[in-house]
Amino acid sequence: MNILVINAGSSSLKYQLLNPETQQVLAKGLCERIGIDGKFTYKPEGKQAVKEADVAMPTHNEAIKAVLDALVDSVNGVIGSMKEIDAVGHRVVHGGEKFAKSVLITDEVMAAIEECNPLAPLHNPANIIGIKACQALMHGTPMVAVFDTAFHQTMPAAAYMYALPYEYYEKDKVRRYGFHGTSHKYVTQRAAAMLGRPIEELKLVSCHLGNGSSIAAVDGGKSVDTSMGFTPLAGLPMGTRCGDIDAGILQYLMNKYGMDIDKMLNVLNKKSGVEGLSCVSSDFRDLETAADKGDSKAALAQKKFAYEVKKYVGAYAAAMGGVDAVIFTAGVGENDKAIRAMVCEGLEYMGVQLDNAANDVRGKETVISTPDSKTKVLLIPTNEELMIAIDTAELAK
Repeated sequence: MNILVINAGSSSLKYQLLNPETQQVLAKGLCERIGIDGKFTYKPEGKQAVKEADVAMPTHNEAIKAVLDALVDSVNGVIGSMKEIDAVGHRVVHGGEKFAKSVLITDEVMAAIEECNPLAPLHNPANIIGIKACQALMHGTPMVAVFDTAFHQTMPAAAYMYALPYEYYEKDKVRRYGFHGTSHKYVTQRAAAMLGRPIEELKLVSCHLGNGSSIAAVDGGKSVDTSMGFTPLAGLPMGTRCGDIDAGILQYLMNKYGMDIDKMLNVLNKKSGVEGLSCVSSDFRDLETAADKGDSKAALAQKKFAYEVKKYVGAYAAAMGGVDAVIFTAGVGENDKAIRAMVCEGLEYMGVQLDNAANDVRGKETVISTPDSKTKVLLIPTNEELMIAIDTAELAK
């Protein structure tokens, strides 16, 4: 089956056409500056052609049409006609409590996604626009919604509830939702395959570390806790996001500097994290370069990040009553050997024995712990598009 995977933002649209059975990516690309001046990129696999051009994209409809036209183009296309696209999988950020798994999109599903808009006001409306644009141009093609939050709907109440007045949960659905669920689901399934054991037998800690970072405790293939919360601001310090913080700090800073809540949230989301702490960058490569030159703040930002990851790994091992493997994935997790080493240092009591030679690797699916390490340490490049395609294919069948 050929599955078109769509990840629609407010003014952008990422896409891939792939076969989930063979894992072959036929083509991929990006539509940017939708509604402005339109930038279109198309990269067919196995061909030299790379199209980067200005394309009129006043709305997502024109962006989707540009994608479809490129896929069936007589010179650079990878399929003969749109009939060769068996289904479309759409990334949807927030499914609230309504969706615990991927679903075929119906009118009822669309209405339920729209009801979740207040929980993800920057993302869900854009995801909906992408779905409607595909529906308008691809009549009769099955559409599937794959939710970032769905994987974490297996968390028990003790993990997802906040110690706030219960009415805020009953009336307003204030609770921990968690994100990066598609990534955590993919890498934990790959971990089971690498370890040669049924996922139902495994206790795994999945570390999705990048500009946005989250950790998940996965017991028997089900998420039982995760670091992100009601929003993606919670948990670890990230590229520019602060992570967990004493809420009293907000009142203190807002009163002292005359900030309203919007300005305060802008600081927490866009000026904090390792960028704010280091005064250097949100890019961990820049932090490493600066730290190597003796920049103490950059070194502190690295250590702070690794320290918080380590705390979550230990906490989730305790929550699950043990851990069989720790997984590193996403941009930092896959490529930053120094951060991986800092996280694993001191985890020997849990049976973690990092192999420094094996850890000297980037972006390759491999075991980076020693052969006698009781708790395995795995590096697994994430592939959210493939996970979306797999879910979509199963439902489309």
